[in-house]
Amino acid sequence: MPGHVLLVDDGRPRDVFELVSLDDAVIRARSAFLFEVGEELQLRIEQDGTSREVTARVRAHTGDPKLTELELIP
Repeated sequence: MPGHVLLVDDGRPRDVFELVSLDDAVIRARSAFLFEVGEELQLRIEQDGTSREVTARVRAHTGDPKLTELELIP
C-alpha cells in the first residue's frame, strides 16, 4: 500500500481521501468532496510508519470515477 492521506482541517485530521497513488510531487486520490481547482489544502501523509504534514494544491479532476490530483507545494 502506498500510504494514507488525511485532510487537516482546523488542526484535526479528516479521512476524506481514498489514496490511488503517491509520488514525490503528485497525489492522486478519490474523494466524495470536489475541491476547487487551485485550492490549497493542508494534508498529513502517513507512509512507512512515519507521517508528515504538507501543503498541496488541487491540480485537476480526471477520469471517471473522478480522481483528484493534488500537487505538493515545496
